[in-house]
Amino acid sequence: MAKTRFVGDAGLTARMTLVMFLLGALFVALIVGLMVVAGQSGYGGLAPVIGVVGLGVAWYQWYSSDKVAMRAMRAREVSPQEAPELHGMIDRLCTMADMPKPRVGIADMAIPNAFATGRSPERSVVCVTTGILRTLDAEELEGVLAHELSHVAHRDVLVMTIASSAGIVAGMLAQGSRYGAFLGGNRRSNNSALPMWLVVLLISLVTYAISFVLLKVLSRYRELSADRAGAYLTLKPHALASALQKITGEMNAIPQRDLRASQSMNAFFIAPAIRGVSLRTLTSTHPSLEQRLQQLAEIQTELGRPGR
Repeated sequence: MAKTRFVGDAGLTARMTLVMFLLGALFVALIVGLMVVAGQSGYGGLAPVIGVVGLGVAWYQWYSSDKVAMRAMRAREVSPQEAPELHGMIDRLCTMADMPKPRVGIADMAIPNAFATGRSPERSVVCVTTGILRTLDAEELEGVLAHELSHVAHRDVLVMTIASSAGIVAGMLAQGSRYGAFLGGNRRSNNSALPMWLVVLLISLVTYAISFVLLKVLSRYRELSADRAGAYLTLKPHALASALQKITGEMNAIPQRDLRASQSMNAFFIAPAIRGVSLRTLTSTHPSLEQRLQQLAEIQTELGRPGR
């Protein structure tokens, strides 16, 4: 975790370490398993290619995470002259947190949201949508920005980006194996009566399912951690609570088509781009709104006690 004035979170650090270890082992097992299957099925020449592609995906995810996210959101970097109030607010928060200032971006879309991404605090970007700028007042926006800056300081956005590599590779292989089946691929593994494409599909689906569950568990905890860190930095948990309620309420007015177009970024948004206030399913990238509001209310009570 970066050395800043954001409150530390040993639970987040432990979870990030565990998820990175498990997904790293899963990623290696996926690549090695596919290399073995390829070799035993008479496609030994593909084994080095599979290994190189797997490493390439992981490296690209790490190196280009900020650019990929900005392109996905059709966002642009803005200068202090273009967005003086937004830059001024981030300047103040970074000074309070004693952390490097990230680049600042704006995405021209009605969905009220914000996200942070980047491979390090020095190579990060905090982006907001025009929808959130219209929806929130200055105090609420400050709470949202503090939340996003804590993601950068905690480096959990980097962990989420790298950890998703195993799932991405597994998804690509699952798609490829389906095409292999359609094209009549029926080479069989020496150790199995199953065609090679079906073995690859099964390995890929298991890998994707495990990485999916691990990432969702980490994603939900890191949002609670960022809410907590941002609230303690600004000393205004009520402002972040109000912002979350406004964002969730406004989401119900956004056309379903626009929400679907942004769902690939849900794990990085401060609130998922879906309709509905309560999000309790296994597939949710965020804790429920009620859980987040309860935590912020407890912090507000704590800060209001004598001596705080």
